[in-house]
Amino acid sequence: MKTLDNIALALLIVGGLNWLLVGLFEFDLVATIFGGETALLSKIVYIVVGVCALYSLKFFPLINSDTTSTRNER
Repeated sequence: MKTLDNIALALLIVGGLNWLLVGLFEFDLVATIFGGETALLSKIVYIVVGVCALYSLKFFPLINSDTTSTRNER
């Protein structure tokens, strides 16, 4: 599970950086690399990043749980 969590986090960071570039410079790095916004590979990347975002919703209960803070204090 930890490996899947790390992959989801990495892809969310990539997606977030892509949106930063879109917002600041109107430059879509994913579309540039994979042949345009409507290219199949671009769509696959967008879908995978979106699925990772949905998967990462599971982390919200962990943020405020007592076990996380207790584990970090040891």
